[in-house]
Amino acid sequence: MPYFTRLILFLFCLMVLGDSRRPRRKRWTGQLEMPKPSNSYKKNLDVTKIGTGKPQQLLRVDDHDFSMRPAFGGPAIPVGVDVQVESLDSISEVDMDFTMTLYLRHYWKDERLAFPSTSNKSMTFDGRLVKKIWVPDVFFVHSKRSFIHDTTTDNIMLRVFPDGHVLYSMRITVTAMCNMDFSHFPLDSQTCSLELESYAYTDEDLMLYWKNGDESLKTDEKISLSQFLIQKFHTTSRLAFYSSTGWYNRLYINFTLHRHIFFFLLQTYFPATLMVMLSWVSFWIDHKAVPARVSLGITTVLTMSTIITGVNASMPRVSYIKAVDIYLWVSFVFVFLSVLEYAAVNYLTTSQEWKERKLREKVPCMCGMPHSRTMMLDGSCSESEANSLAGYPRNHILTEEERQDKIVVHLALGSESSSSRKKGLLKGQMGLRLFQNTHAIDKYSRLIFPASYIFFNLIYWSVFS
Repeated sequence: MPYFTRLILFLFCLMVLGDSRRPRRKRWTGQLEMPKPSNSYKKNLDVTKIGTGKPQQLLRVDDHDFSMRPAFGGPAIPVGVDVQVESLDSISEVDMDFTMTLYLRHYWKDERLAFPSTSNKSMTFDGRLVKKIWVPDVFFVHSKRSFIHDTTTDNIMLRVFPDGHVLYSMRITVTAMCNMDFSHFPLDSQTCSLELESYAYTDEDLMLYWKNGDESLKTDEKISLSQFLIQKFHTTSRLAFYSSTGWYNRLYINFTLHRHIFFFLLQTYFPATLMVMLSWVSFWIDHKAVPARVSLGITTVLTMSTIITGVNASMPRVSYIKAVDIYLWVSFVFVFLSVLEYAAVNYLTTSQEWKERKLREKVPCMCGMPHSRTMMLDGSCSESEANSLAGYPRNHILTEEERQDKIVVHLALGSESSSSRKKGLLKGQMGLRLFQNTHAIDKYSRLIFPASYIFFNLIYWSVFS
């Protein structure tokens, strides 16, 4: 069969097949005869999947130019603000800033968004409508960084009422500056502010105000910080002037923080006090124990230096003196003075021993004198009593030889008087030895150093606490 004949038969078969699938018109009704659906398609149709055409827009967004504020060219539009603080995350002394998470809400009226309603119920929209209408351009003054939460979508809510009133709410985390004064650190209280202001509209176009006065700021009762006690939150408002643009309404969220002192008592004040008290132990150590007293003094000095360095490492480099600096440096001075005190004691003791050695070298040797002619005199006997004790008459005039024999006299006392005399001499020698081992400067230092440090603590805590 030739190729052309085959093509003609194939086209004829297609025409017959297509004609058989057309719906047949009933001869007695004139209606089309539709093919019967199979049993698998006898379920009810889903009406939600049936297209109803483009719905009528309730908000006539496309009919207005929302690049201009409401009542453009007229009086300033009032925009009310209220804030709910969700958390106060952190406060950094080094960076002088704080981080806060809050719900920021704006209230205003835009008649272009009014819609008819019989129930007077509002409608709520998400952030997609915000990009099509006018919203106040409020920003945070002195903020370092901020962002709107976007999990799982942008945390933005827009609620429109039938008369055109609008509620615009968003969840924001902002990190802003806080000018702190550390002159009383760590016994200080800090006041920080979060400032809100319109960027483009002056007070002639937009009037920002706290919607409910002092009640416009609400906080979560569970807000707490590890190092601070939140004393109070309050709101204020004032006008801010810029020389190139004019006056703007500015709103302030103020909060006062009082620092907890217990952490610094354990980490700073107690160790410093113990180091000062440890340096006083050297006053009770023999001044001849040079290694013990020197090592104790050097150890306390180095420990105080480490404490001062650790405290300053966690603080900003301010140009004024802080309260903790006063305490630590005074404590350091006390520790350093205890080292200087031993240096003075050691120097005076060495000088005194050197003078005594020189004096003994000048005194002649008396070892050749008769033992029976020696006597210990305590310096309280007169010249006549010494003559009688030596065996000479009281008024006897001594010759040169007798005078040399009377230089040292040995006296043998009786039984009872001799024993009592020996006990007295033994006690005197022990007291003299104790006095010689304890320098006079050490005795005074045992009283002066503790009394001075206690007096300093009384003044310090009464002034700064």
